[in-house]
Amino acid sequence: MNAGWTWAPAARQDVRPEQPSRCPLSPSPVRIWSHPVFKGFRSFLLRGNVVDLAVGIVIGAAFTAVVTGFVSAFLTPLVGVATGAVGDFTQKTFEVGGTKFPYGLFVNAVIGFVLVSAVIYFAVVVPVGKLQDRFEKSKPAPAAKVDCPECLSSIPAAATRCSFCTTEVAARPALPAQAQALQSH
Repeated sequence: MNAGWTWAPAARQDVRPEQPSRCPLSPSPVRIWSHPVFKGFRSFLLRGNVVDLAVGIVIGAAFTAVVTGFVSAFLTPLVGVATGAVGDFTQKTFEVGGTKFPYGLFVNAVIGFVLVSAVIYFAVVVPVGKLQDRFEKSKPAPAAKVDCPECLSSIPAAATRCSFCTTEVAARPALPAQAQALQSH
């Protein structure tokens, strides 16, 4: 043996350095979000549909506020002028047996609802429907079928052999639809 050299076992590579202990009641935020229960929730939150829905709700709320302001500032006073009412139409009430019914607020809400519904229908539903119709793939017409004379299975009309029993199928005259198409040319 060499002088001055001592033999020592090699360090084990499979041993991890010791982790600092953590309190099980307060795990790190990284560990919480990697838990299987929260993985699904995280993917749900980050899905595009949820973000689109949230943006739509915020824009819808803002649009509703604009429409409500427009209705109360312009349309409801016009209803008051048309009916001969004096003052703020939203404050109009009628009384039955000492109980007041504020019909002015109801009329204001109905006008707002009709206006929002009309704008959404004509600005969103109709254009989206037209886009879907434009980009919808047309389905090809189903191939004409006839019955095999031997096994009575349904086979394409242009087939010369049955795919089920492999019987040769005799040549047939053109189908009525094909004959009419040929005559019209």
